[in-house]
Amino acid sequence: MTHKPPYRPRTSGDGWVEGADGARFWGLYGAAGLLAHDPQRGVLLQHRAIWSHFGGTWGLPGGARHEGESAYDAATREAAEEAAVPGDALVPLFEEILDLGFWSYTTVAVTVTRAFDPRIADPESLDLRWVRLDAVESLPLHPLFAEAWPALMRRL
Repeated sequence: MTHKPPYRPRTSGDGWVEGADGARFWGLYGAAGLLAHDPQRGVLLQHRAIWSHFGGTWGLPGGARHEGESAYDAATREAAEEAAVPGDALVPLFEEILDLGFWSYTTVAVTVTRAFDPRIADPESLDLRWVRLDAVESLPLHPLFAEAWPALMRRL
């Protein structure tokens, strides 16, 4: 049985970008993810749908940026779409950019100012979970998130 992504309307940023080495990345204008940190519960992680890029791994809610959209706006929009993260419960902390020259991914770190329970709001997630900082590396992480996590954790 093959897993196909569900239909959803394309946005201005939906599409693959390919590097000279053949590596593919989602988001014509780059991508952004939300690193939501609740000091009491840890960070919010998304178990990615099997059909998604690096499906079955854990990472941040996020996705393709729209043309002209800021990384913060993209990350919070995607987190709301995927995990019902309320934008009014977040305060920006910092942004970390992975720039490959032809494509970029921005991790937008925020502090959660009031508790909320995330819920799967679209088919891109298998699960959503608050994970203690010291337990993040025990999960099978998206490879690029796994590389970035130690530095991100230090900044939190």
